[in-house]
Amino acid sequence: MAPGVGGLQLTSLAAAAASDSDDLEDVRLLDSYDEIDAGARRIQVTVTGMTCAACSNSVESALKSLDGVISASVALLQNKADVVFNSALLKDEDIKNAIEDAGFEADILPESSTVGKMPHGTLVGQFTIGGMTCAACVNSVEGILRKLPGVKRAVVALATSSGEVEYDSSVISKDDIVNAIEDSGFDASFLQSNEQDKIILGVVGVYSVIDGQVLEGIISSIKGVRQFHFDQISGELDVLFDPEVLSSRSLVDAIQGGSNGKFKLHVRSPHMRMTSKGAEEISTIFRRFISSLFLSIPLFFVRVVCPHIPFMYSLLLRRCGPFLMSDWLKWALVSLIQFVIGKCFYIAAGRALRNGSTNMDVLVAVGTTASYVYSVCALLYGALTGFWSPTYFETSAMLITFVLLGKYLECLAKGKTSDAIKKLVELAPATALLVVKDKGGKCIEEREIDCLLVQPGDTLKVLPGAKIPTDGIVTWGSSYVNESMVTGESVPILKEVNAPVIGGTINFHGVLHVRASKVGSDTVLSQIISLVETAQMSKAPIQKFADYVASIFVPLVVSLALLTLLCWYIAGAIGAYPEEWLPENGNHFVFALMFSISVVVIACPCAVGLATPTAVMVATGVGANNGVLIKGGDALERAQRVKYVIFDKTGTLTQGKATVTTAKTFTGMERGEFLKLVASAEASSEHPLANAILAYARHFHFFDDSSADTGTENDAKTGWLFDVSDFSALPGKGVQCFIDGKLILVGNRKLMAENGIHISTEVENFVVELEESAKTGILVAYNDILTGVLGIADPLKREASVVIEGLQKMGVTPVMVTGDNWRTARAVAKEVNISDVRAEVMPAGKADVVRSFQKDGSIVAMVGDGINDSPALAAADVGMAIGAGTDIAIEAADYVLMRNNLEDVITAIDLSRKTFSRIRLNYVFAMAYNVVAIPVAAGVFYPSLRIKLPPWVAGACMALSSVSVVCSSLLLKRYRRPRLTAILEIVVE
Repeated sequence: MAPGVGGLQLTSLAAAAASDSDDLEDVRLLDSYDEIDAGARRIQVTVTGMTCAACSNSVESALKSLDGVISASVALLQNKADVVFNSALLKDEDIKNAIEDAGFEADILPESSTVGKMPHGTLVGQFTIGGMTCAACVNSVEGILRKLPGVKRAVVALATSSGEVEYDSSVISKDDIVNAIEDSGFDASFLQSNEQDKIILGVVGVYSVIDGQVLEGIISSIKGVRQFHFDQISGELDVLFDPEVLSSRSLVDAIQGGSNGKFKLHVRSPHMRMTSKGAEEISTIFRRFISSLFLSIPLFFVRVVCPHIPFMYSLLLRRCGPFLMSDWLKWALVSLIQFVIGKCFYIAAGRALRNGSTNMDVLVAVGTTASYVYSVCALLYGALTGFWSPTYFETSAMLITFVLLGKYLECLAKGKTSDAIKKLVELAPATALLVVKDKGGKCIEEREIDCLLVQPGDTLKVLPGAKIPTDGIVTWGSSYVNESMVTGESVPILKEVNAPVIGGTINFHGVLHVRASKVGSDTVLSQIISLVETAQMSKAPIQKFADYVASIFVPLVVSLALLTLLCWYIAGAIGAYPEEWLPENGNHFVFALMFSISVVVIACPCAVGLATPTAVMVATGVGANNGVLIKGGDALERAQRVKYVIFDKTGTLTQGKATVTTAKTFTGMERGEFLKLVASAEASSEHPLANAILAYARHFHFFDDSSADTGTENDAKTGWLFDVSDFSALPGKGVQCFIDGKLILVGNRKLMAENGIHISTEVENFVVELEESAKTGILVAYNDILTGVLGIADPLKREASVVIEGLQKMGVTPVMVTGDNWRTARAVAKEVNISDVRAEVMPAGKADVVRSFQKDGSIVAMVGDGINDSPALAAADVGMAIGAGTDIAIEAADYVLMRNNLEDVITAIDLSRKTFSRIRLNYVFAMAYNVVAIPVAAGVFYPSLRIKLPPWVAGACMALSSVSVVCSSLLLKRYRRPRLTAILEIVVE
């Protein structure tokens, strides 16, 4: 299972944010759109035994019937229930008992606050599980795992063919878990665990038993190795080591060095192993289909071709014992197809029935078995009585063949929906060039290592055309880097010393030395993969419609099949239709049975169930390819109904790069002296405006542009600034300090008024003029006299005005919120044509602005980038964090805009709308198929049009119905984000 998305980190937090982050530690993804009243408690419960929408609805109804339950939602794909209840009226056990009373197994999950704080010996392992075809398989595996001694929690995901198991390693091992899964009829293999002292390596060079003994001898001699296991067949080496004595890289170096280079080792990537398992499962289904097709071809020849070849036909009509040769041949071939190739349907159907549910495998097993058993009985009856009825062996064979074809095509289509994850995994380079330096910093060696063995602090050499191995900081060199595969930004980015780089991106021309800062699961690429995996497992609210349809669908179809059998049989018994309609040597029961089997077989609830999740999977992948990360199907559902989009001004609508445009004195002080005073006061501040003032003053003083790589520390060393004492930053006002014993104030009108500084009309008019031109006026007072004013501008992003106009064309109302003064806010809003402005809003007040727009039930989106935007992002129905923003803002959001480009706001909304249009179209396909196909299969049109569907044709239609829905979802892969020139052509739907 993919880890949670809460840890997604794209940039490091500024030091200035440290004090603010404590106030926001409770902003979590689950709380971003769902507030819990005091006295209420939320728990999550894993529910075992759910196989369809009817099951999830039963659980949800049982929970909501409890007195004290505030809300309850059940996710079928995730086998989880999320319950909010009054802790004064109910206990956790009451929730669990209610689910168990409804006929399901329940297990309360540990609270999020305790995640990661596991008892000693408790591990979380991830396993690939092959052979699962439906929710019944999931329930079967989970039930088996939870009964194992030492297993505390088990969650299995059908969509990813994987499972996550929390277990006590002192009681049960990963091999025991794998064996238990395999004993239940599924394929299983271990992927990884949260052990920090465990590594799985692939070994090349072991070709004999002696080589294996040499390898084991080398490992045994390495200090720090606790235990190991080598599987010579798979070439996998599992090593448990002491991380305080040995690192994973030193372990690999020791093994390769001890063998004098004979053995080559590489770390096994869990994502690549999972991809290979998926390919194996598709290959298995394909082999079954080919085998069934190969055995079905002779049946086709026997029935269709051989009657036209006298010699062959005479051989088939030759009697061998009580039956004809053709009967023996058909029985033998179909028995192989039915019970050898089709064994998978019986196994899956058995699991479903043991869990008290029905699924597609049950319908296929019932239909084919009915046809096979009837045919065998017809032969035996003919041998005993001499009355030979027609047999339908071909029906069973063709039905299984077409169902396997449908499963194969469906697996291929589903594989296409997860292409985004595969492409992201493939971005990660396999090796890195490690630079080894001596104590003096001189390079003494360069060697190639596995990328998964890179450690924080390593210096890596990146050659032109090579992929950057991991996230880090450039320490030497300069080059352009293509980050489009991660951020979606097509223009290469210049990377120089101290510039951050992202692992998986491509270096173009120059050579770079990069110091690794984040490795493994902490890298941006790894966390994007985890986020996309989590989103693809999520459940959109519209899925409730499919759950309701599915809950009544199967019982309705079974009832309809029985009704079809009775109607046609009774009609034949009373002579309501002519005998000519009956097959040769047939009877009324056989005639009615074929219609009934066709109804059972053609009914396909799978198409309805696939309508939403497949579209969500494709959409999240398409979004990731376009630099828009979506955190779930529920976010997609809300985004397509957005009515208001609230933009933070600084850093969102503007570039977030403040620059001083004006500096004016009013007391006759020289401009250079004035700027030196202001720069000295602001040198100790960490506010963005302070950095702009320092850069301007430095440039004026030295007449250079050293602001990019010269900081406050260097400014102090150069000695060009005055000595400052008693410095203090006043939030929302400015700064104050003493220079040569005289008070200097740098800030806004409020700071001046509180200190009794008079603002003349000339100064006020100048500041108003600045504000009306979308600039911020900074007042400076020295020795109780207002000395001068600085004008600071934060330019708008070049796409801002077009994006605002595009949103308006889409029927979305843009709103701007800022803590800046009203004049500056109105001036900025006028430039981008935003009519609704909220200014002088404190950080905590932004969330109140969001709530004010939600009062009438409107869906509100918030776009922001800073820590102070996080409460508003969490309060909004749809939070969109600019990718260059802070970690907390990204964690609180539903969408992450990787490119730091406002065009992606339109992309996010446009993609959401197109996704849900596709979902609705999928439901039309799925429902239309069943509405048309079931009456035809039941023989409704046979009396008038002589149209009927033989069971094998019904099986083909059923198999292809799911494929049609999946292929419809795959059309979303053709999505292209709107261009600037096309945005203004968007009209309200």
